Amino acid sequence: MRVDVVSKSFQKSDDVQQEPWFGSEYVEKDIPSSLFELWKDPTEINACLHLPAKNEFVPSDFSIRAGKAKCDSENARPRCILDEPLMRIWYKLDNTFKLPRANTYFRITLKGGYSNLKNALLTELFIHLLKDELNEIIYQASVAKLETFVSLYGDKLELKVYGFNDKLPVLFSKVLAMTKSFSPRDDRFMVIKEDMVRTLKNTNMKPLNHSSYLRLQVLCQSFWDVEEKLFLLNDLTLSDLNFFIPELLSQLYIEGLCHGNLLEEEALNISKIFRSNFSVQPLPFEMRHKEYVMCLPTAADLVRDVRVKNKLETNSVVELYFQIEPEEGTALIKLKAVIDLFDELVEEPLFNQLRTNEQLGYVVDCSARVTYRITGFCFRVQSSDYDPVYLQGRIENFINGVEELLDGLDDKSFESYRSGLIAKLLEKDPSLTYETNRFWGQITDKRYMFDMSEKEAEELRSIQKSDLMEWYRTYLRQPSPKCRRLCVRVWGCNTDWKDADSPVASAEVIKDVISFKKSAKFYPSLC
Repeated sequence: MRVDVVSKSFQKSDDVQQEPWFGSEYVEKDIPSSLFELWKDPTEINACLHLPAKNEFVPSDFSIRAGKAKCDSENARPRCILDEPLMRIWYKLDNTFKLPRANTYFRITLKGGYSNLKNALLTELFIHLLKDELNEIIYQASVAKLETFVSLYGDKLELKVYGFNDKLPVLFSKVLAMTKSFSPRDDRFMVIKEDMVRTLKNTNMKPLNHSSYLRLQVLCQSFWDVEEKLFLLNDLTLSDLNFFIPELLSQLYIEGLCHGNLLEEEALNISKIFRSNFSVQPLPFEMRHKEYVMCLPTAADLVRDVRVKNKLETNSVVELYFQIEPEEGTALIKLKAVIDLFDELVEEPLFNQLRTNEQLGYVVDCSARVTYRITGFCFRVQSSDYDPVYLQGRIENFINGVEELLDGLDDKSFESYRSGLIAKLLEKDPSLTYETNRFWGQITDKRYMFDMSEKEAEELRSIQKSDLMEWYRTYLRQPSPKCRRLCVRVWGCNTDWKDADSPVASAEVIKDVISFKKSAKFYPSLC
């Protein structure tokens, strides 16, 4: 046994030694024989000293279910085995990896969890305190290789329980029972609230995170500002939370996926665990929070300028976002195929030009951006040497040269990019978890297109260079009416802020986000 006692006071003695590397002082003493005698025959033993209790999560059944159920083509992707007002369950028996493991993912929509800023903060406090309360049981289960992950997305509590399937229902029961009966304590409330305050104060300290935040703040109808959250959080009390929790859990809607070494009957039994713990009214569709994304006006050219939050941060960031189209209807697959292939083609030339040749900064990238199923495309540069006006000019110069880049691409090179992307899309999932996460993404985005990669690969076979050129001219080149841009510029401490006020040709500068959003149009909610 090793015992450490940490103290500010240190009683010096004559036999203090000094270690040779850092000069730290120390004393070395034998343990007194009287203490040894006491340990041999103690007068009493503290009740806290005992062997660990039996871990009820250690599995004993490792049998593989795949051989017990008929495996036909219908089992190639998840299917809905329960669809009720309270709950929808998707299920897939694993017939690929054949391991005694399962992944069960659920999103529980909470009543009014994101309907206003106060509710959003109270819901966040509840989730953090719940995770804190679950720590002990989660640790015990993790020793037996059964993991639990709890997080929050808007008004949805996401619960993932995964690992050896044998005792998975036991852990599930305990987690849900604790969620239902949990009552926060004042001491933990203060600690968790302090953590939240610290996290909010540190939000947007990194310019790349700040630029993404500012883009989403413009695009998303429901977006709670960090400073407003911080201001209101300070006034929230434990009694506010205790009053709020019963209402939060009074009506629910649950959607989940059971995937792995589970029979259909076992997956349905997990749904019964929900029912036995939450005998509540279902939350109707119209009462669930929906995300609405701004539909940028025709030929929009918007600019948003903000200084870095950290006054000593020298990095500036420019994020040039182009809004494309909603992900819906028959054109969904072709649109995705074109965007992904375009990304493959321009990523390396962009990096080579702006990072290697022009040495603008360490971060230079481009990628598709899907915001609640509204597709977009983004170019991004971070630099400590150049200001955002210059960086934006260099990004635009590259974009204007893409037509020449595509023109100069011979058939062999184009085919190489295309076949490379097809091969990437058709790669087998390397693990059960990888496959589960792919399915879960389709469920949370409410696409339910579980063979999307295969469909995109098939669509790519008929995509020609002319399709890319048409897409590029339509969505990325001004003055096309469908070229709709939002440029977020984060100004580092070593740049001249006055330059942000210099007029930008044809661009509309967003000075007040709230009033700008009030007059904006939004796409119908897709997820």
